[in-house]
Amino acid sequence: MSSSSSRPPSAPPPPDAAGGPARPVLRRPTLSVAPKGAPARPATAPAARPPRPSRAPAPSTYRTASGGPFVAPVRQVPAKSATPPGTLPTSRLNKRMAELGLCSRREADDWIAQGWVKVNGQVAEMGVQVLPTDRIEVDPVAQGFQEQRVTILLHKPMGYVSGQAEDGHTPAVALINPRTHWRDDPSRQRFSPPQLRGLAPAGRLDIDSVGLLVLTQDGRVARQLIGEDSTVDKEYLVRVQYGDVALNVQQVFPADQLARLCHGLSLDGQPLKPARVEWQNPEQLRFVLTEGKKRQIRRMCELVGLKVVGLKRIRMGRVTLGSLPVGQWRYLLPTERF
Repeated sequence: MSSSSSRPPSAPPPPDAAGGPARPVLRRPTLSVAPKGAPARPATAPAARPPRPSRAPAPSTYRTASGGPFVAPVRQVPAKSATPPGTLPTSRLNKRMAELGLCSRREADDWIAQGWVKVNGQVAEMGVQVLPTDRIEVDPVAQGFQEQRVTILLHKPMGYVSGQAEDGHTPAVALINPRTHWRDDPSRQRFSPPQLRGLAPAGRLDIDSVGLLVLTQDGRVARQLIGEDSTVDKEYLVRVQYGDVALNVQQVFPADQLARLCHGLSLDGQPLKPARVEWQNPEQLRFVLTEGKKRQIRRMCELVGLKVVGLKRIRMGRVTLGSLPVGQWRYLLPTERF
C-alpha cells in the first residue's frame, strides 16, 4: 500500500455540467531551442535607405512663410497666357470694330445682325473672333445710316439732369426741340423727330451745374468722350468759397492746398489723375480734367476745405461752348473734332 503522501494519477477533467465534452486544457507554448553546436541563424538586416538628397533652394515660383530659409512653401500659380506664344491675340468682332473707330459695339452688333459686315470677304457671324490682321469691311448701307446720326451741343441750364429723369427732375434731352434750336447755328441742318431716337449724353453734368453737354446718336463720339481709354480733357470754371470768405478767396486759400488739387487727392480709395487747377480770378478756379468721376470737382474741393457755389463746363476737347445761349442747342459741325 502506497504512503499517504503519494498522489493518485491525474484524472481527465470531469464532463461539463450540461453534459457536453470536457473543456480543453490550455498549456503555455514552449520555445524550441537549437541544440548546442548548431550554427546560429543570421539575423535579417533591414534594407539600407538611400541617403536623403540635400534640399534645393526655393524656386522663383514659390514664396516662403518667413524671410529666412526655405520654410513652408506656398505655390504661386503663374498666370496663364491669354494666347499661346508666337500667336496673335484675337478679340470679338464688335470690340475690334469699336477699336478701329468704325462704330460703337452696339452699332457693330446691329450691323452684323443685318449682314452688313464682312471679315476677309465672308459675311461675319455674331460673336466671331478676329485677328488684328483680318480685313473688316462694312457695307455702304451701314455707313449711310451712320452719317444720318447727329451729335448735339446743349448749353444745359441748372435744374436739368443729364440722363434719365430722376426724382421728378426733367432730363436735358427734353430741351432738344425746334423752339430751342439756336437760330445762329452755323450747320443750317434742320431738326427732325428721328434725331431724338437713341440720343444720349456723352458725359455727365450735375443737376446744379451748367454749361456744355454733348448728346449724340453716334457711338464713335460717345466712345471718344467717355470710353475707358478716353484722353479728351474737359475744362470747367468753378466759383468757390473758403469758410466764410466769399470774396478774394485766392488771397486766403493756402498754396499747398491748391497743389493738392492738381495732384495728390484720392476718391473712392483710388488716386485721381493729375489735373490742371489755377485761379481764373480771385473767386473762381479753372479746372482741366481728363477723367469724370461722379461729382468729382465738388468732392475734390471739399477735401481741401472749399465749397463750390457755381460750376460751368466750357470745353470738351477742341469743342467749346462759345456764345451758345443758355437752354439752347446746335449741331456739331462736320468739320469739328473733339
